[in-house]
Amino acid sequence: MPFISDSNRFERKRLRLDFFIRAFFGGNAILAIVILLSITVFLCREGYGFFPQHLQNLRWYRLAGLEYVDFMREQVAGHTALNRTLQSLRVEQINALLARNPDADAANAALGAFDQFAGEFDSAVEELRNVSSDLTDTVTEIKQKARLREDAIEQRRLLRSRGRGADGKAAQSALPPEIDFEKEVRPVRATFPLYEKTAGAFEVRLRKLLAEMPAPSIPSLKPKFAAFTKATEAYLGAFPETANKLKHWNQFRPVNRYEAVSSFLTGKEWITNSFWQDFFGILPLFTGSLLVSAIALAIAVPFGVAAAIYVSELARPAEQALIKPYIEFISAIPSVVLGFFGVVVLGSTLRDVTHWHALSWVPGFPISERLTAATAGCLLALMAIPTIFSLSEDALNSVPRSYREASFALGASRLQTIFRILLPAAFSGIVSAILLGFGRVIGETMVVLLCAGNRIAIPDFTQGLSTIFQPVHTMTGIVAQEMGEIPPGNIQYRALFMVGLVLFALALIINGLAQAAVRRFKISIG
Repeated sequence: MPFISDSNRFERKRLRLDFFIRAFFGGNAILAIVILLSITVFLCREGYGFFPQHLQNLRWYRLAGLEYVDFMREQVAGHTALNRTLQSLRVEQINALLARNPDADAANAALGAFDQFAGEFDSAVEELRNVSSDLTDTVTEIKQKARLREDAIEQRRLLRSRGRGADGKAAQSALPPEIDFEKEVRPVRATFPLYEKTAGAFEVRLRKLLAEMPAPSIPSLKPKFAAFTKATEAYLGAFPETANKLKHWNQFRPVNRYEAVSSFLTGKEWITNSFWQDFFGILPLFTGSLLVSAIALAIAVPFGVAAAIYVSELARPAEQALIKPYIEFISAIPSVVLGFFGVVVLGSTLRDVTHWHALSWVPGFPISERLTAATAGCLLALMAIPTIFSLSEDALNSVPRSYREASFALGASRLQTIFRILLPAAFSGIVSAILLGFGRVIGETMVVLLCAGNRIAIPDFTQGLSTIFQPVHTMTGIVAQEMGEIPPGNIQYRALFMVGLVLFALALIINGLAQAAVRRFKISIG
């Protein structure tokens, strides 16, 4: 009987322990789900008001005439871009001339005809720029009136919601008058004949200059001069389209909710705190994040997987004891330290490498930028290698030993066994490792903020390999850069939360794909 009592007591303790263990780990799982839902709700709640505010901004943009004037401003901006190309051609010519003869006066004298052409090309746009500048002042004033009225309405609404009736009446009496946008914009549209005259004279002058453009002082630059000529002709060919847009512009064409969403997801500009118009297009940030992540994975995947294969299948125990801890130690390095290393050392080193004579054939080399997508990508690769290495090694170690023995028994070499048996068997696990490494790099903030260059523009992929040496901005970087400088509740604040929501959704998708790959790996092994 005492033996039975002790046995029951032991069983009760064991059941109680099992209950606490299940409660502990089950509670952690529930807590993780609650935190995930809380983050989702928080992001959605804070970003909820972005699209209505963005829609109102887009409507003002059209009603106040900013869209109309932007057609002219884009024409001026196109000329500015051509002028920058012209200046870069001068820099290349002067550098080549100085390389032949270090006499600066002689080099500048040789470019006298080119400098005269460039000066006349630069000044040709002045009349059109003056027209667009005058209209800019007019339409920004119209938009400011609309914004002041909207602010007054919002203030009155807040006072009423707080039960301050007297103050609400005072606010209503001080409400600015309603804006008659058609009347306000009518003088702006009346300048169309002036635009036609100015743009026509500008086109004639540019075509005359283009016909008289001097030949390059350096014969090797002829293709670039031809490219400039072609770009200028394409620019001039768009003049009739601009005039047609101005002529048929509809001030009251409705801006629907779909446009507010599509302009955010596919917009190519992220402009905030602008006197003119704020634009919130996530595409350049999304592209920058993908470019940096692609560079990181292109470096990390070969190194991480190869290291895992070597440690798992080829290395001696002494080598395993040395290599594995050192690779995993990389993940302990703070990202701010890696970012500082990139700013001080790696960026300058990569820029100097592009100046090597052996790489002069690469399009776009040498480069002048120090902080680029390549700089950030190399550092992110270093951060992703431990993740890819560890998970890939686990996948290889999980392949049953019988696979190896059967392969060797059939006469296969060690390398044949690795590439024809082990890697296909562990493929899903390795894919999972790569996806988790991708999630690691795309969510990194400090390195890209310090080292990517923070230029909000879609990279020029026509530049080939040199595309990776262009500065970019990322989704994580823009949130970290701007969040601390804006008041809660305004449109920029909510736009950043929408960026965070996109990033959060992307991370969930990546992790979901990784988990699916893990499940497939387990099924294939089982």
